[in-house]
Amino acid sequence: MRETRDHKWRNTILAGLANYIDAGSIVAGSVALALWKEIYGLSDNFIGLIGAFSANAISAGVGALIGGVLCDKFGRKKIYQYDMLFYAFGMLFLVFASAPWMIVLGFVLVGLAVGADIPASWSLIAEQAPDDKRGAHSGVAQLLWYLGPVAVLVAAYFLQPWGITGIRWLFAHLAVLAIALTFLRSRMRESQRWEEAQAASAGQALSRNWRELFSPRYLGAMLFLAAMYGFWNLWAGYNGFFTPFLIAQNNLPAWTATMLPASYFLIGMFSILGIFMTLSDKVNQRLLFGISAALHVVGMALLAIFGFKLEIVILHVIIMGVAGGFGAQSFFQLWSAELFPTAIRSTAQGATFAIVRIGLGIWSLAVPTLAAHDFTTLAWILTGFLVASGVIGLIWAPRNEGKSLEEIAAMPSSRRTPGSRAASERPVA
Repeated sequence: MRETRDHKWRNTILAGLANYIDAGSIVAGSVALALWKEIYGLSDNFIGLIGAFSANAISAGVGALIGGVLCDKFGRKKIYQYDMLFYAFGMLFLVFASAPWMIVLGFVLVGLAVGADIPASWSLIAEQAPDDKRGAHSGVAQLLWYLGPVAVLVAAYFLQPWGITGIRWLFAHLAVLAIALTFLRSRMRESQRWEEAQAASAGQALSRNWRELFSPRYLGAMLFLAAMYGFWNLWAGYNGFFTPFLIAQNNLPAWTATMLPASYFLIGMFSILGIFMTLSDKVNQRLLFGISAALHVVGMALLAIFGFKLEIVILHVIIMGVAGGFGAQSFFQLWSAELFPTAIRSTAQGATFAIVRIGLGIWSLAVPTLAAHDFTTLAWILTGFLVASGVIGLIWAPRNEGKSLEEIAAMPSSRRTPGSRAASERPVA
């Protein structure tokens, strides 16, 4: 039995490593923004364009939409085994970028690859995890997502003397890891739950899956996830891609541009490990989410009230780091796997992820200009987004801790719909 559990943890780590290179590419790009702006004379509008089409936003959303459909049709393994080669190809444009168009193209290709990998890897993690450890296994993927920025930002600090050449090394290590991950994943098995679902629905048309996804039974879950995670992600996209750039623009000490964001992600890792992975399978998930949402609002409101000052930014980083570990993104990964059956799970995850990331891309077009001219207004808008995410999560969050995916799928719609009275009152298994 122990060998089986060890094998599942190994698969979770290999699937979750895509999160490392996803987040790593986002923050590597954020560190490079100030240098690219100086070298190529980029405008705030062009920087917003990079943010909008980067792995952080629109291209990742499109990739997730396409990848989710393909995962449900052809299997998780076919997608997550080969999409990393496409990622490495796109990353080469960033490694050797010598013109602004290469930066945009590189981020578009990288975003398509990481977006396609999200529904494949997240579905696989949920489908092979033990029923009483699904939150813990999902947490591993989030742990790796936070590790990517920590590794990249700390490395960027020590590579500062080499300027843009040092940044190229950051992109190069992500490309090499993507190629290595392709070979490591080749030994992984296909999801057993997906194989059983395929056998049970042999000959089912893909269009039928789409009709089922947008039926009343599942449409409410999609709207809940897209709204809860989407509003939070408007803040997270600003935080992950623009924070180092804004620190540099506000003339804070040079070390803060890399070490403060790295500290946020490092604190988040301890929060994931100590809170989300430890408690999410055992306690009231709505309560955990609510505590995190309240901390997020307080942390962002500090910047809105007191401004972009060093001591305030440090306090902001601490609060947001703790809150982020057991907040919207961790629960989005978990709930987006639980609220849909295996046959349409990846399609649903890809569709909701696409809505969120494309929305972030549109928002990213405005962030640099707004931050440069009126950061206080930007901070209050972001605080409002976090309030909206928290309220939506508190009202409609599901309670599925301890239940198998089959038990959740078999529940009547009135019990499994987020926020329903029956769902909130059933006992924890």
